[in-house]
Amino acid sequence: MICFPNAKINLGLHITAKRADGYHELETCMVPIPWLDALEMIPAKKTIFESTGLPIPGETKDNLIVKAYKFLKKDFPDIPEVHIHLHKNIPMGAGLGGGSADAAFALTLMNQLFELYLEDLFLEEYAAQLGSDCALFIENKPKIATGRGEILASTDVNIQGDYLVLVKPPIHIGTKEAYAGVKPQAPTVDLQEILKDKHTWKEHLVNDFEKSIFPNHPTLPQIKTQLYEMGAYYAAMSGSGSTVFGLFSEKPEPTKWPSEYIVFECVV
Repeated sequence: MICFPNAKINLGLHITAKRADGYHELETCMVPIPWLDALEMIPAKKTIFESTGLPIPGETKDNLIVKAYKFLKKDFPDIPEVHIHLHKNIPMGAGLGGGSADAAFALTLMNQLFELYLEDLFLEEYAAQLGSDCALFIENKPKIATGRGEILASTDVNIQGDYLVLVKPPIHIGTKEAYAGVKPQAPTVDLQEILKDKHTWKEHLVNDFEKSIFPNHPTLPQIKTQLYEMGAYYAAMSGSGSTVFGLFSEKPEPTKWPSEYIVFECVV
């Protein structure tokens, strides 16, 4: 059985407090987008994980898909061994949630493949144990996320039909670097209210990570400026970076980006 995990972007991201467990409280709107990986899983005599496409750093045992399989295997021992193949297309360390999507889609795929009949609520509980934004990809709809990203609420935000340009320069931003310069503070504006009118996003919709990350990586604010010059009604860094995206009411004129950049364009 095969599925196609998709990426997400963040519309606004507020770091509101430091938690006692070492995580941060945040508030953000996460929106799924059609930048896809491909994940195949079939029953096998021995569990094997292999990947093609973009190279995945780290050991296999630490891969979130493998962890998702082990989570379900622990509670459902009759699940057979599996052969897993991931074709990685969504860049890592890019603020696009690709690894989280792979894990969540693995849970959904196994739920179908092995006829576990788990409702979304239970799948979201498994997903939340794998990563802060994994649960988003179970329902795979726009959500307001709070807590450390695992508490989800519905939102009416709608960018369907708009044109999206994502630009990923050859910069990897790790979690440690992203949070190092952040000073948590309660937001002065209500995110849900801002999201009601996308014509105000440029002035009021803020990603708090930009304050600390942009000075260290001046390429990123340059990309953001260029997207606005192309006619974007909103541009921002997604998550903790390093992808910068622009939203347009209609398809912009073609722009030549440096060859080492990864650029993805689509209608949302």
